[in-house]
Amino acid sequence: MNFASDNITAVHPAIMEAIIRANAGVAMPYGHDAWTQKAAGALCDLFGCDAEVFFVTTGTAANALALSAMTPPFGGILAHEEAHINTDECGAPELFTGGAKIVPLPGKGGKIAPEDLQARLAQFIHDEHQVKPAALSLTNATEYGQVYDPDQVAALAQVAHEAGLSVHMDGARFANAVAHLGCAPAELTWKAGVDVLSFGATKNGAMGAEAVIFFNRDLAQDFLWRRKRAGQLLSKGRFLAAQMQAYIADGLWLQLAAHANAMAARLADGLAAIAGVALDLEPQANEIFVWLPRSMHEMLQEKGALYYAWREEGPRVLARLVSSFATTQEEVARFLELARAAMEES
Repeated sequence: MNFASDNITAVHPAIMEAIIRANAGVAMPYGHDAWTQKAAGALCDLFGCDAEVFFVTTGTAANALALSAMTPPFGGILAHEEAHINTDECGAPELFTGGAKIVPLPGKGGKIAPEDLQARLAQFIHDEHQVKPAALSLTNATEYGQVYDPDQVAALAQVAHEAGLSVHMDGARFANAVAHLGCAPAELTWKAGVDVLSFGATKNGAMGAEAVIFFNRDLAQDFLWRRKRAGQLLSKGRFLAAQMQAYIADGLWLQLAAHANAMAARLADGLAAIAGVALDLEPQANEIFVWLPRSMHEMLQEKGALYYAWREEGPRVLARLVSSFATTQEEVARFLELARAAMEES
């Protein structure tokens, strides 16, 4: 009953097998191997465009390096106030951009509204006394498990582009967003105006592999140097590429994400049926936020259930529960059984 994170899982067997296959024989280093070329080509095929693709090891590296290619040191990165780049990356975007400032925006469920973006952009005085707005960063799925659809992304991208900003998407859980919407990856990215995507695999079955995908290839001009300087050019890059190849082959990435989403929905439906429990948001991806009576929360913790208490308000606790490709129906059933028992005892 570990719902703390989707980072807790083992590597998916198909991806581990791909790593083992890549371990046979020799290959040229630093991305000059057949595995890397094939994986980059497969991602271009997946998105239906001729993009520039670079592999890195972590989502923080993907986000920070992508933004460094989009934003000068005196630039501003507009993002949701609870976006990962603002709250959980230890200043990495600021470091790799050379000092760019993150400009936080509000929004329910981790989503930015076009009118809020427009209003914030209007507040800049556009001289050297303020940072120069340079990029908009969207998270899909958001930190609250909510999903921007293609129209919502396009509306935000239009506002950003009209103001001279480029658009970045943090796609650590991009697979969960696409699985929820059932759309083509292109519809949610470059066709909607996204210039650069941080495409995540680690949370959804990989050992540690992410891709920075430049749909706007002009922005990738110096990225080879940025990646190397950041220590993200792996000498044995074939092992990153092998993971990514297996991840997207035969739709595995979407199968895994769909399962994770389904387990979150099952958990949310079961909890919503218990008196005294209330969903904070209707789940759309693989994260749910639910208000639990404090007595239920304490009993669940005592019985070994793992999840984060996101916020506490008097007699109730806002719990964040995250499912993964490895979450089983039995885990969900056991958690719900304990939750019902706790409610009966209170």
